[in-house]
Amino acid sequence: MVSSFVYYSYMSHYMHAIFVNEYMFLRSLLFYLCSQTHPEQKLSVCSKLCFAIGGAPNQVAGSATAFFLQIYLLDVAQINPFQASMVLFTGKAWGAVSDPIVGFFVTKSRWTKIGRLMPWMVGCTPFVVVSYFYLWFVPPFTNGRFIWYLGFYCLYQTLITCFHVPYSALTMFLSTDQRERDSATAYRKVTAQLHSHYPTQGCDLKEVYMIAAGVIGGLFLICTVVMFLGVKERDDPYAPKTEKPIPFHKGFVLVMKHGPYLTLTAAFLFISVAIQLVQSNFVLFCTYAVDLRDHFQNIVLTILMSAAVSIPFWQWFLQKFGKKTAAFCGITWIMPFTVMLVFIPNLVVAYVVAVSSGLSVAASLLLPWSMLPDVVDDFRLANRNSKGHEAIFYSFYVFFTKFAAGISLGVSTLCLEFAGYDTGACRQPQAVAYTLKLLIGAAPVAFIITGLMILLLYPISEDVRLQNKLALEELR
Repeated sequence: MVSSFVYYSYMSHYMHAIFVNEYMFLRSLLFYLCSQTHPEQKLSVCSKLCFAIGGAPNQVAGSATAFFLQIYLLDVAQINPFQASMVLFTGKAWGAVSDPIVGFFVTKSRWTKIGRLMPWMVGCTPFVVVSYFYLWFVPPFTNGRFIWYLGFYCLYQTLITCFHVPYSALTMFLSTDQRERDSATAYRKVTAQLHSHYPTQGCDLKEVYMIAAGVIGGLFLICTVVMFLGVKERDDPYAPKTEKPIPFHKGFVLVMKHGPYLTLTAAFLFISVAIQLVQSNFVLFCTYAVDLRDHFQNIVLTILMSAAVSIPFWQWFLQKFGKKTAAFCGITWIMPFTVMLVFIPNLVVAYVVAVSSGLSVAASLLLPWSMLPDVVDDFRLANRNSKGHEAIFYSFYVFFTKFAAGISLGVSTLCLEFAGYDTGACRQPQAVAYTLKLLIGAAPVAFIITGLMILLLYPISEDVRLQNKLALEELR
């Protein structure tokens, strides 16, 4: 235990030294490189990379909690399944409620020298790092561990929301060009998946989890600094300059009446629940249902690497065939392969499923964040006198998906409780294995089919998107 704190302290001093000694050089270099833009206000590669690097630790932390927090609470922290389900559900629900609240305050923020969104991200980052570290710290007492993890998970969800909402909305203020925004989103997702890796399961993992959390925290600080130095937040070129902003509650009503937004949110709500079910139960599934406990870290790593490699493919595919087509082709790909792993549980099939699932994970990560800006553009044309509602779009999208994911995680962990899950045991009853197979196979397929049926009603085709682009160019 002492060695882990020594190591973490060393890493902190090392990262601090890098920041102090290289700050002036980074500032000069990044501002020079990122100012070299292409014609027509297009983003430079440096700006896209800095934007992507800034959000990478957030995605890494999200992937870690999605894949490992459930089994960490059950087998490392050793709280019972009911308490674990309460931590997961309450934390997600708390984070969901935080999204519109943070969105409200973001829309009320005034423009500063560094922008309207950047102060939120820079200001909350140190507190995110501290809360994330203590989320993966096992306290020396046992009776109050449930309160410990519930408190720090809710705190972490609140603070990461203060980063994620303005970061997501920043996409709309990077460029007025739709292709440039899509490209920046693709850079963001590739960078995130390349760093999504966490420790394997084994004996006495407390120190390993703390060290990994400390490293991710250090990356969070460094990457936020890089984004701050290399990304320039632009004002909204389409917003009326002389009229006062519409009040938040009126803007909220306008957003909730916008049909394309409701359709897109409902569709990816079900799809994200399906992906969340697979992610959160996959490690338990490999460990207790199909006897792949010695291979699950490599399988998870294969999924993440497949997702990272395939994001550029989906970026090309959506530009060639359209975003709606890309969503259908990418999301449906995961269904037959997850079912295959349930019925044919061997190592070769597991790796085939991992590669194939990575394709769908990439599509589910890229497509909604690539389609949301199109919805915002459509809203701008339908409500030309309304301004400053980007944070409402992003915060309430995350609110609905987080809340649904929280319910699904809580229910899935409760199902394990009812099936007789034994915390800390090396082997689980057959009912637990059967429950995990349902949570990996049948349940995600049902949610994905429901989401795709709703997505059929999404009205913004490629023709509509191009028409909106031309109309917005006339307004600029």
